[in-house]
Amino acid sequence: MKRILILVLMFIGAYNLAAAQELYVFTEPASNMPTKSIGVRITNEGMFNYPGYVSRTIPEVMVGFNKNLMMHAQAFLSDMDGKYRLEGGSLYAKYRFLSLDETHSHFRAAAFGRVSTSKRPTYTRDINLEGDNSGVQGGLIFTQLLHKLALSSTLGYAHAFENSDRQVARMPQPKNMLSYSLSSGYLVLPVVYKDYNQPNFNVYLELLGKTDPSSGQSYLDIAPAIQMVLNSTTRIDFGYRFQAAGNMDNRYTKNMYLLRAEFNFFNVLK
Repeated sequence: MKRILILVLMFIGAYNLAAAQELYVFTEPASNMPTKSIGVRITNEGMFNYPGYVSRTIPEVMVGFNKNLMMHAQAFLSDMDGKYRLEGGSLYAKYRFLSLDETHSHFRAAAFGRVSTSKRPTYTRDINLEGDNSGVQGGLIFTQLLHKLALSSTLGYAHAFENSDRQVARMPQPKNMLSYSLSSGYLVLPVVYKDYNQPNFNVYLELLGKTDPSSGQSYLDIAPAIQMVLNSTTRIDFGYRFQAAGNMDNRYTKNMYLLRAEFNFFNVLK
């Protein structure tokens, strides 16, 4: 029995290690978390494009219902409007509809949807459903794992809910936004896998873009990041995004760091 348990744990560790480079920092992969598992995240975002520094904290709970379906529930808190307060929340769901598996590689495709609420006033044309706007979003994700390299692309469309009480006079009133991303992740350590207790070290480079169909304004951010995965259950992320090109002004996420800790608990759901 003990030998079987060790083999199961090693399998879990090897599985997570093989997909570690898919745990992107600024985007979600098409792969899902393990069945009947729960993940807890705490994310801190700091932004420097204000007259002064401001930050946002995002507590999050993730649930893997089965190999194809998972959900996230988020809350948003920040001091971006003067005092630290609860801004709103979001529900995110992802359904994996395609899996093609080979030795040391696989391809995944998934559809996602999000609904968010926020009581923040709108100052910018950008639509950010993780704290700044109320609205809905849907899209597709495609992820390819090639041994130690993982590539992923996302295409999404967001619609912001109109709310005259939060619209600031003479400021943009965003309605729809096309979003797209291209992400890459590479497993640096361990060079040779021995057991599931080995730390994983991953490096990432992500391209994050949006276009407003009504005005034609757009931007493209570059977001490098690093990540440590411990015991196949604990994850620590650090990344920074900055604008490489674009003409969309007064964005909240134009120069932003992200620091995150994540803890996963397997086989906790009945």
